[in-house]
Amino acid sequence: MITLGEIEIHLISDGVVWVDRGGPFGLVPLALWRNIQPPDDQQRVPMILTCLLVRAGGQTIVVDTGLGTKLNDKERRIWGLERPAGTLLDGLARLGVAPDEVDLVIDTHLHGDHCAGNTMFAEEGGEAVRPTFPRARYVVQRREYEDAMRPNERTRATYFPINYEPLVTSGQMTLLDGDTEVAPGVRVVVTPGHTPGHQCVLFESGGEHALFVADLASYAVHFERLGWMTAYDVEPLVTLETKRRWQEWALETNGLLIFQHDTRVPAGRLVRDGKVRRIEPVPVALA
Repeated sequence: MITLGEIEIHLISDGVVWVDRGGPFGLVPLALWRNIQPPDDQQRVPMILTCLLVRAGGQTIVVDTGLGTKLNDKERRIWGLERPAGTLLDGLARLGVAPDEVDLVIDTHLHGDHCAGNTMFAEEGGEAVRPTFPRARYVVQRREYEDAMRPNERTRATYFPINYEPLVTSGQMTLLDGDTEVAPGVRVVVTPGHTPGHQCVLFESGGEHALFVADLASYAVHFERLGWMTAYDVEPLVTLETKRRWQEWALETNGLLIFQHDTRVPAGRLVRDGKVRRIEPVPVALA
C-alpha cells in the first residue's frame, strides 16, 4: 500500500501477459534492453496488468480494469495470460471491497488490456453484458472514446465496444474534455502519444505527489529514456515530448511514479545521476 497524505493507494494485478518483444521495445535494439527485461524462449516479454484501488475523499476508486473475465480460451492463449493471484476482482475481495462498493472507475484509455474488465457477461455463455461495478461512475477522455468508436486499420485490433459503449449509452460513463479533478487530490491529466486521448492519474495530498503512468511509459526504462517508446504508440514523437514534460514534473516534485506494466519496477522516483536521469525503484507490494 502507498499512503500519500490522505490518499490510500493499493496496487492490484489482473494478471501477467506475455507479448512479442517487438511490442514494448519497438525500434530499440535487443542488445540494449535484454538485460533489463529478458525475453523467454519464444522471444516474449512479460507485462503485468496493474490496476489501482484508491481511497480518497470518502470515495472508493478503481483505476483501469485489466482484461476482465470475458476472454475465451483462444484469446487467453493469444495474450499468454497468467493469473497466479487471480483477477482484479479477486484482489479487491482480498482488500474487502465488493464490486458494488466502488464509486468511481477511471479508464486511462480504452485498449483492451486496460478496460475489458469494465463489463462482464450477464450470464455464463451469454452475449449480453452488464457493468462490473454496478454503482460506479466511469470516466474516460471524450477524444479517447471517439477514436475507439472509429478505429482504423492500425487501432481496430485493440478497441472493442463491448468494453465501454454500453456504459456510455446507459449514461454510466462520463466523457471528459481535458484535465479534470475527479476526487479530492485525484486528477486525470491528458498525456497524449500512446493514444491522442490517453490520460494518466495524478495524486496530490499532504504536499506529496504521485503519478500513475499507465501507457505513457510501459516500463520504468521507457520513462528514463525519452527516445524509447513502444511499437503500440500511435504518435511516438508526441510520446517523447509528453515524457519530457513529465520528467521535469517528477524531478521538481520528487513524485512517485507507478508503472502499470513493469514486472520488476512497479514504482520508483526519477533522479539525476550526473548527466543521466534514472529511475530509483521504490518497493511496493501488490495486494
